[in-house]
Amino acid sequence: MLEYLKVYKSITSLEAIRDLGNTRLSGYIFILKKEGYLIDTKSVQVPTRWVNSDGTKKTTSVTEYSLRD
Repeated sequence: MLEYLKVYKSITSLEAIRDLGNTRLSGYIFILKKEGYLIDTKSVQVPTRWVNSDGTKKTTSVTEYSLRD
């Protein structure tokens, strides 16, 4: 997890599942913070597979974690 953050700078739960097979992202983030790593948290909008009646993609809010330099 830490190496992923160092390389890609940020991660969402979908990326953690897809790229790392990790389904407990918030737990790992908690541990990293407890170990002294500075990790920022923000909410970002991402597209879903669903569409609105006007054809635009629906979005949902997910948490994105970023390792501070």
